[in-house]
Amino acid sequence: MKLFQGLGSAPDTIKNWAFGALVLFYFERVLGLPATLCAFALFIALCFDAVTDPVVGSLSDNWRSARLGRRHPFMYAAPVPLAVCFVCLFSPPDGLGQAGLFLWLVLFAVLIRGFMTLFLIPWTALMAEFSQDYVERTTIVSYRFLIGWTVGVSTAVLSYTFIFHATPEFANGLFNRAGYPRFALWAAAAICVGALVSTHFTRGEIPFLPAPPKQRMPFSFQNVFREVKLAFTNRPFRLVFFAVLCSSAIAGIQVALELYVNTYFWGLLPEQLRWFGPFMWIGAVVAFVLVQPISRKFDKKAIVIFVSALLILDGMVLISLRLLDLMPANGDPLLLYLLIGNAVFRVAIGVVSLIVGASMVADILDQQELETGERQEGMFFSALAFSGKAISGLGILVSGLALDLLAIPRTAALEEVDPGIILRLGAFVGLVLPTLYLLPLWIISKYPLTRRVHAEIRAALNAR
Repeated sequence: MKLFQGLGSAPDTIKNWAFGALVLFYFERVLGLPATLCAFALFIALCFDAVTDPVVGSLSDNWRSARLGRRHPFMYAAPVPLAVCFVCLFSPPDGLGQAGLFLWLVLFAVLIRGFMTLFLIPWTALMAEFSQDYVERTTIVSYRFLIGWTVGVSTAVLSYTFIFHATPEFANGLFNRAGYPRFALWAAAAICVGALVSTHFTRGEIPFLPAPPKQRMPFSFQNVFREVKLAFTNRPFRLVFFAVLCSSAIAGIQVALELYVNTYFWGLLPEQLRWFGPFMWIGAVVAFVLVQPISRKFDKKAIVIFVSALLILDGMVLISLRLLDLMPANGDPLLLYLLIGNAVFRVAIGVVSLIVGASMVADILDQQELETGERQEGMFFSALAFSGKAISGLGILVSGLALDLLAIPRTAALEEVDPGIILRLGAFVGLVLPTLYLLPLWIISKYPLTRRVHAEIRAALNAR
């Protein structure tokens, strides 16, 4: 069960890698759409996605189906149209012009995110329903992240090796337009298969999952608003919500600029970027091995605070050393080794933080049930997705404005780019952005659900 539930992370992992690494670069660098317009299009799609999340969460919390339960009908409906829209996104017709490209990007980014929500919110809600145990929930989430990282690493390695490789015409294969439709075809197939396999092979758990409310409420936006309001009466949930809100805004900028930093600040080519994936997967495996014994020994809040503080410091180190002229020059093999080693460390501690953070939300659901008599798995996870997507969309918009202000030439040749532009890009990503993570770190320090408190909550629920 854990394996097949974890396999459901594959579709969102592939989609996130494509949107984080390729979409902005493809439409801005390759097709010539201004970065501000690209970022605004993605911002629109994320805002739409954020609004649909609570709707799907409410629908799946209250759905009734004797054969498929309340989550699986949505999970079956999404994969095929999702895959079709993914192919279309990377295959715009020639001659659209800037307005046409903008509308094309908006349309298919909205559809992709909408169909992904239809699968992802019910799938995520299942994670909290499969177990009531404080530690076991962390184990279930760890499978999700291990499989997700394995798929993400494989996507990056295969893409950089077989699709965006160097050619006589393109020394940097990321500038080759022909590669993007090929990438979309096999990625869409993997998204569709992963979603359907996870959905089909978790059907056996349906009889053992919590049932929807006995009296089904007809869908209305008024009920959605009521359920959102009820969720926000929970103080631990509010703290997690606003911590995700802040960190997503910062992460949205970082993700959008990551490929630009690797290409222009560190001077890396796709043939070098592909090596990050396998080694970063090692970091994910390390996290998978360590997270359960760590969670048995320490409270979840303490783990998240410690590893988040490490990530803030680590985010500044390498770029600070380069700004101080203490790093190997671009092109030096030692530079690649250092960057890969640092990436392994960041992934290991970052995945621990993500696994434990997701497990914390499942614990909050128990407190919500004790206080209100209602379980709101779909609404809780959709509200968190709302905060993450809407604000990360704002971060992407900011990154688009920053790219247009920096005015980086559309070229793969670093000698054609003003060194001052590259310096400002590195300082912004490596010094300013990590410092901003202090705010969500302070917010999560107020989280009150310790292991002892959660044990008392479970005892009270069991007695009830």
